[in-house]
Amino acid sequence: MEIPHPESRRLVLDGCRRLTGPSLVWNETGAILDVLVDDLDMDRVLHCWQRHVDGVVAAVQWPQPRLTHRRFENGFNLLLAAPLDQLYSAVRLLETAWYFCACELLGVAAGPADGFIGAITDEIRSEKNASLVALQAAAAYHGVDFLFDDETVFVGHGTGCRVFRVDQIPPAEQIDWVSVHDIPVALITGTNGKSTSVRLLDAIARAAQQVSGITSTDFVRVGDEILDEGDYSGPGGARLLLRDPRLEAAFLEVARGGILRRGLALGRARAALVTNVASDHLGQYGVNTLAALAATKFVVREALTETGVLVVNADDACSVEYLADQPRSNLCWFGLDRPNPIIRQQIEDRGRCCFTEAGGIINFDGNSFSKICDVAAIPMTLNGAARHNISNALGAVGVASAMGYSDEQIRAGLCHFYSDARDNPGRMNIFELDNAVSVVVDFAHNAHGVAAVVDTVKQLPARQKWVLFGAAGDRSDDEIAAIASGVCAIDPDYVVITELEKYLRGRAPGEVGEIMKCACLQQGVAQNRIHIAESPLAGVGYALERMQADDLGLFLVLAERNQVIDYLDSRRAKKPD
Repeated sequence: MEIPHPESRRLVLDGCRRLTGPSLVWNETGAILDVLVDDLDMDRVLHCWQRHVDGVVAAVQWPQPRLTHRRFENGFNLLLAAPLDQLYSAVRLLETAWYFCACELLGVAAGPADGFIGAITDEIRSEKNASLVALQAAAAYHGVDFLFDDETVFVGHGTGCRVFRVDQIPPAEQIDWVSVHDIPVALITGTNGKSTSVRLLDAIARAAQQVSGITSTDFVRVGDEILDEGDYSGPGGARLLLRDPRLEAAFLEVARGGILRRGLALGRARAALVTNVASDHLGQYGVNTLAALAATKFVVREALTETGVLVVNADDACSVEYLADQPRSNLCWFGLDRPNPIIRQQIEDRGRCCFTEAGGIINFDGNSFSKICDVAAIPMTLNGAARHNISNALGAVGVASAMGYSDEQIRAGLCHFYSDARDNPGRMNIFELDNAVSVVVDFAHNAHGVAAVVDTVKQLPARQKWVLFGAAGDRSDDEIAAIASGVCAIDPDYVVITELEKYLRGRAPGEVGEIMKCACLQQGVAQNRIHIAESPLAGVGYALERMQADDLGLFLVLAERNQVIDYLDSRRAKKPD
């Protein structure tokens, strides 16, 4: 039965969905409803909603209802806890209660309640799956992870997982629990550096002769096999990877969107890494401030086992501020320099930390110091010029050490990981082309990421510098302009702005490009040196036709990256015999 929500700018139902794991608000499974409120008393809205939820809950005889909410600047997240076999029912219940609430607040006549209540009751009856709930309880009893989707459920991970169809779950006592086990898993989140970190950790696991797997915004991969391409930084990617029977270790990229939409997919990780927290994608799901974004990123610690380690960037002011009044057990800080006050205090407290000293990567496990390798020996740092990749290496050392990898295995992974299209596609990939032009390709797509790349590229010599970039439309005008201004810090001689047709996200064609062009003009770039291309690939072609020997290009490629990399590969300078 479709629920006809009344339309008004004063009350907007922004979304209602299942929560399948720990989320920004709490660790319960259930349903969450997002509402935006304009020109109405917020307390009145909340009380009205709670009253109608109470009425619907009583009418359908929902057992032991648990409700909570999160208030943000212009609305609410409203939540109802539910067992795994009642998540769709919980969604329908929340939407129904909101319908009656919105009708009351807007003065709209509501339809008769009987039909809505009957639909919820039918959903509860049809969705019920006692075997699913029993298997979840059995997994908890045996101390192994439990993951599920609409069709399958599995206990354990990788080589220790057992997979069942949701409608064919055997009695728990028939499962050979001795053979079920978890594998080492790490969650990696943050505003920048996630993909590089999971790939670097994968290289360390490979150096340890393990069959390792990763999820990322680019693909899901086990060993050398890509299971699927696309953005798999949410729960779906985790489930796809962790049920692969070949898997011995896993590193999961966890994006803000997946946490807010569904919550975390798993509950037994060995380590979690927060690379940094910077302004990006604010204004979605009620996350409007940097503090709320930090709280979202740090949800990953809820998936840690009792001995799991949280690895955090001591150079990131937002992370340091967030953890100032938070529990700090099993914490590993990493920072570029030992004199950092956070690092110094951690050493004094005999806590885990990683840092650089005298040109080396140092790991302190709480008892002793060990030098992993020289910074210059890590190819992706470009002899130390790429400071953001030194930071990524330090975070990976913290995670790998917490997961039990030896110094030798960590060293081998770091020293054989290259900033190229094979090991780390789209992240500081350098191409020397047949016309004596150098090009740096990177995926940086927010102001913080752009600043890190620009800081590195500014140190590279060039006759003239070209920049190519675009931006997705689901950012504010200021955030889009900040990306353009950040790129212009390289003091470019020429600018190519690319349209991203697939990333308009509500913007009109040409709108994002115009914002970026205005920002470049304000930064002093001459109008006749700005070109707007219809696509990244077209922009690359335009630039390379005009670049001359010893010119340097910084190409920030969000779309058509594989095509751009393939084209640049075809133009590489031939090495002498």
